[in-house]
Amino acid sequence: MVEQTTINEFLNALSSKAPVPGGGGASAMAGALGSALGQMVANLTVGKKKYAQVEDKVKELLVQMEALQEQFLYLADRDGEVFAPLARCYGLPSSTEEERAYKEKVMEECLLTASLVPLEMMEKAVEMLGMLDFLAEKGSRLAVSDVGVAVQFVRTAILGAVMNVYINTKSMRNREKAEELNREAEELVKDGTERADAIYEKVLAQLR
Repeated sequence: MVEQTTINEFLNALSSKAPVPGGGGASAMAGALGSALGQMVANLTVGKKKYAQVEDKVKELLVQMEALQEQFLYLADRDGEVFAPLARCYGLPSSTEEERAYKEKVMEECLLTASLVPLEMMEKAVEMLGMLDFLAEKGSRLAVSDVGVAVQFVRTAILGAVMNVYINTKSMRNREKAEELNREAEELVKDGTERADAIYEKVLAQLR
C-alpha cells in the first residue's frame, strides 16, 4: 500500500521498469500532496485571532482535505490494482471464436474499470480546488504561496489522470461509453484547469 511506503521507496518503484506505479499513481500522489499542503495552510490559519471569523469554515475544510488525501492515496493503490487484470487480458488465448469472444468481453470490462479510476482522481482534484480557492482568499497570508503550490499539484493530478482515461477509452469497443467517459473527462479538464489557473493568478497577485 502506498500509505505504508516511504517516499524513497515510492520513487524507486516509480523509476523502475515495473508497470506500476506509473503515471496514474503519480497523478494520485500529486493530488495527495496538494491536499496535504492545503491542510498545512488550514492548520496555520486555525487558532489565529486574525482569522477567527473563518475558523469554523477552515476547520470543516481541514476535515474534508484530510479525507481527500486518504482518497488520493487509495486511488494511487487502486490504479495499480486495476492495471494488473488489464495486462493479463492481453495474454488470454484467442485461437477460437469462443476464446476471442471471452477475451473481448473481459478486456472491455477491464478497460472500463481502468478508465473509471483516473476519472475519479479528476473529480476529487476538482473538488479540492474549491477548498484551495477559499484558502487563497481567507487563509493565512503567511502561507498563501503554499496555496499556489497546492493548486499546481492538483492541476497536475487532473492533467495526468486524464491521459490514463484516454489511453483506456481509446481501446474500448463500446464507443458510445468511451465517448461518454471522454466527454466527462474533457469537462473536468476544462473546469479544473480554468479554476486552477484563476486561483494561481489570484495567489500571484497577492505575492507580487
